[in-house]
Amino acid sequence: MADNRRRSSAKSLVKSGAKSNASLVELRNERRTMLADNMSFAASEAYKLLRTNLMFSFSGSEECRIIGMTSSFRGEGKSLTSMNLAYTLAEARKKVLLIEGDMRLPTMSSRLSLGATPGLSNLLVGLNSIGEAIQQFKVAVEEDATIKVDVLVSGDVPPNPSELLGSERMQSLLKVLRDHYDYIILDLPPVTAVTDALVASRLVDGMVVVVRGNHAVRGALDETIRQLKQVDTRILGFVFNGAVESGSGYYRGKSYYKKNYYKKSGYYQQ
Repeated sequence: MADNRRRSSAKSLVKSGAKSNASLVELRNERRTMLADNMSFAASEAYKLLRTNLMFSFSGSEECRIIGMTSSFRGEGKSLTSMNLAYTLAEARKKVLLIEGDMRLPTMSSRLSLGATPGLSNLLVGLNSIGEAIQQFKVAVEEDATIKVDVLVSGDVPPNPSELLGSERMQSLLKVLRDHYDYIILDLPPVTAVTDALVASRLVDGMVVVVRGNHAVRGALDETIRQLKQVDTRILGFVFNGAVESGSGYYRGKSYYKKNYYKKSGYYQQ
């Protein structure tokens, strides 16, 4: 990826004042080097293994599969994993749609240098058409084709994300999109932060839970699994991020996630 690809705001990733300037630079550099073709060989192979495992999870069927991506806490790398999984699937010549289902604190448009609107929220309230909202992210140029991932960013921040994700219009939208893709990756908020992932779980064929080393809390992960099972979600497996990292400066907690969303949308109350 080009060096001028914009990175997500550090303010949406960490609690204000919780990290030093040096730590923030390290975090931004990590985000840059772990995205798509700038990742290390080991990381690239790990994503290819993830791709293979997911393909075998749905073996025996040619229909489009919708894969949900979530985590226990914010900052565990689920959005980064979603983007790189979509990238890797596209490399295998699969037609992929990446949907940013996190309409509270979106980051995908800045990470991929795409327009922030229109997006999913605009589609669900009838302001835009599918053709107007879907953007393309170029993966690679080969002799016979340009390989791309279709991306549907979150769009304008709505006051009711859970209601939109659980709406009949969302269900109808995915039904239409299934006819045009091999895989749909639905990036969702953390389970312990808000109810969005649980609401959307009935729309996916399976859920991948992303866990970050030195960040995840065992009790929260247990609670995440319990809640997903309670709504009969098929857990496809787990992705472990940051296996060799020692820092734990990311802010853990749903209060930060909720407060920043509600402050942005004008609905926050202390």
